[in-house]
Amino acid sequence: MSDKIQQLQSILDNGKRIVFFTGAGVSTDSGIPDFRSQDGLYNQEYDYPPETIISHTFFERRPEEFYRFYRNKMLFLDAKPNYTHKLIADFEKAGRSLGVITQNIDGLHTAAGSTKVFELHGSVLRNYCMRCGKFHDVRKIKNSTGIPRCDCGGIIKPDVVLYEEGLDSNVLNGAVDAIMCADVMVVLGTSLIVYPAAGLIRYFHGDKLVLINRDVTPYDSSADLLVQDSFSNIIPKLHV
Repeated sequence: MSDKIQQLQSILDNGKRIVFFTGAGVSTDSGIPDFRSQDGLYNQEYDYPPETIISHTFFERRPEEFYRFYRNKMLFLDAKPNYTHKLIADFEKAGRSLGVITQNIDGLHTAAGSTKVFELHGSVLRNYCMRCGKFHDVRKIKNSTGIPRCDCGGIIKPDVVLYEEGLDSNVLNGAVDAIMCADVMVVLGTSLIVYPAAGLIRYFHGDKLVLINRDVTPYDSSADLLVQDSFSNIIPKLHV
């Protein structure tokens, strides 16, 4: 593994326009469970499958049940950025990153200091009234009971992309532009099976593609460097 870490550091050292692409695995060391690990959301038992609960149709038809699940299983407001979030932010501060594209909705990249963040699936930190459009802090959702409502009576909806909903076109276009302009792409902590987000990797035509993930992905054979290990064994040994 030490050889791979050296290879990874060399790739990062030579990268002038690096783009990072992150998934749930990046935030597990901040105490946020991923979706498909043994302890993740998809292996817990509920009255309905998680994919059903966090869908647009379910939100429309059973909003109270949606929010019961959402508060308990998708809001981790005490989580703090870990060494991976901080390293990615350091590359931006050094002027060597085109940004970070993330499937995560926890806001930890921004909390770590990254400013060029493309949140493909939105953020739990942004919440809006479906009637008047007023912004509401996430604590309003967390501390509410039943269906959270605005002063106007409208339902407050998190700015997260539910199943059956499309990605924001501006965010998507920005992510594609960053990938196409990058000479190095580092993919961390994602299974690369959730589309359309996973398909963005196809826009990369730079010099080095690095995949860092505990488990196999459909794109492993395309990587110039494949590292399959926990982030705690890798990231703290890297530097800008």
